[in-house]
Amino acid sequence: MGILETIKSPADLKRLPIERLQEVADEIRRAIFEQVSKSGGHLAPNLGVVELTVAMHYVFDFGHDRLLFDVGHQCYPHKLLTGRQELLANLRTREGFAGFPEPRESAYDQFSVGHAGTGISTAVGMARGDSLNNEAFDRQTNKDGRRVVTIIGDASIVNGVAMEGLNNAGTLKRQFLVVLNDNGMSISHPQGAVSQYFDRMRINPLYKDMKRKARKVLDKLPGGGIVEEAYHRMGEMAKAALNENTWFEHFGLITVGPIDGHDIPELVEFLAEARDFDRPMVLHVKTVKGKGYTFAEGDATTFHSPAAFKWDPDSCRVEIKNGARSFTQAFGEAMTDVMSRDEKVVACTAAMPGGTGIDVVADAFPQRTFDTGICESHAMDMMAGMAKTGLRPFFAVYSTFLQRAFDQAFQEVSLQGLAVRLCLDRAGLVGGDGAVHHGFCDVSILRTLPGAVIMAAADEPTLKASLEFMRTYDAGLTSVRYPRDKVGEPVSDTCPPFELGKAHALVEHERPDAAILSFGVMARNALESLELLGPEHRVSVYDARFAKPVDAELICYLLETGTPVITIEDHSVVGGFGAAVIEAASDMGLDAGLVSRLGLPDSWIYQDSRNDQLAKVGLDAPSIARHVRERVASRNGREPIVDVKVRGRESQAVANRS
Repeated sequence: MGILETIKSPADLKRLPIERLQEVADEIRRAIFEQVSKSGGHLAPNLGVVELTVAMHYVFDFGHDRLLFDVGHQCYPHKLLTGRQELLANLRTREGFAGFPEPRESAYDQFSVGHAGTGISTAVGMARGDSLNNEAFDRQTNKDGRRVVTIIGDASIVNGVAMEGLNNAGTLKRQFLVVLNDNGMSISHPQGAVSQYFDRMRINPLYKDMKRKARKVLDKLPGGGIVEEAYHRMGEMAKAALNENTWFEHFGLITVGPIDGHDIPELVEFLAEARDFDRPMVLHVKTVKGKGYTFAEGDATTFHSPAAFKWDPDSCRVEIKNGARSFTQAFGEAMTDVMSRDEKVVACTAAMPGGTGIDVVADAFPQRTFDTGICESHAMDMMAGMAKTGLRPFFAVYSTFLQRAFDQAFQEVSLQGLAVRLCLDRAGLVGGDGAVHHGFCDVSILRTLPGAVIMAAADEPTLKASLEFMRTYDAGLTSVRYPRDKVGEPVSDTCPPFELGKAHALVEHERPDAAILSFGVMARNALESLELLGPEHRVSVYDARFAKPVDAELICYLLETGTPVITIEDHSVVGGFGAAVIEAASDMGLDAGLVSRLGLPDSWIYQDSRNDQLAKVGLDAPSIARHVRERVASRNGREPIVDVKVRGRESQAVANRS
């Protein structure tokens, strides 16, 4: 029986002598590695924080104190120390623990968080709340009060929200600790001046020399008496590592370090001193992403969140299981082709070159491809600026991260009538990453922008066709969404060019029993449902292509013939494609009651495989077939208008309104 198995809570960890903590760390690292190799998951970021997490739980009492994660994918060691070891075997499924902090699982998790930059601000809020509730730690008046610690890393310190949090953290008059996990990496290599600044900082083991210089440092730091007082309150180790070269002091936070994030005794000693320090402090910790496994240390980007893989310890060879061709791969190649044909096209990503396929584009066109780091708002504005100069910018971003740049899409792009092109990877359900990463509201937020054009790709040919449409569309903001999934076989033998607001018929009957308007990849599930329905049901299926503008002519034709219309989308039913169809029907004075919507429910969907998630929300082929049968069975018996013409020509209603 290993020592880790005996730790059911941090209280068990605290009973161990400090000499045994490295054993715990080694077992945690091995457990995470073995599980991720089987199931996939976030590997390198968790391997890098094992010792740091062990030391923090050894020093603090996070059953009482507050621990807030910024980059939530560093939480696996934390979960293994807080009573969730049995859930590791089903990592990132409903039966196991989530890949991000999740308060539903444990009181040790404060927020369900998967977006970078938020930890400092939420920690400031909890620090202020505890102070107002008279629950904050104070050396003199409330030694049993709550301490607040936030850990931030993977280069998210450069995020604008993190900077805003730091600016406010410096005004606190109480204990507040920011642990900066500086591993020299984001998800890929970090970008920008701040990351270059951290690269210049190195661990200095000469603590005696640092200590002699510490008093001189005080004369140069802003804050005057506050810093003088802070110095006297520091322990000897913290004084020795007081850093005069960091800009955190300009935010009002005393900075200690950098120190070795893999030296548990040193971490414990520094954290023990920081625990009772009653001023805001940054503890700068240097770690190695992927620590403990050479292949992960050497290629932390590939092993940031790999699929399942095989490892031969004798040869040190690693083989990641290759899945089928993905939409991300297809996008990278298609974008490269677009840029090869148009020198005005530029591409951008925000710290996700591998995750969006932009890494392939950057290799081919390094001068026209940009990575801004974890700065989606800046990236959107930068694209607006480039569009203003006459370039044709494409911004590749996860759907869930687009939300962070909506204000810029509104103000600097749409309001100006600028043609910025959004390529939304990971749209819809994302599987194991769960609720924090589902791309469920990109259509609903972008639909509010006047003149925006919103598309979805059903397969690789339509993805390519949509990018070509976007390349030449200069009237305003455009977007195309596609999932974290394989592209599969084409859904149609033909793929005509995208025409603004026009759907494409995949299966069409002159007098259908029902019609499915599918937005994006749900077209494949819709076609599979026809096989389950059999020939006794005449169901037309259309690849809608556009959620804004929708195909009003098609909608009018179907509803005037009394055809039940079923919209299907891998997006929330609130404000999504189906809502757009109903609104269009209402605007034309048609019977919107004939329209039913299949999509993501107005509730949170937690981690599981993407296929299981689709089945649970009724978007798999059997669920679609069942819904079609119910709609056909409940058809209200309206007689179709006899003079409505076959699809491909105007309906009578359209002719009457022209």
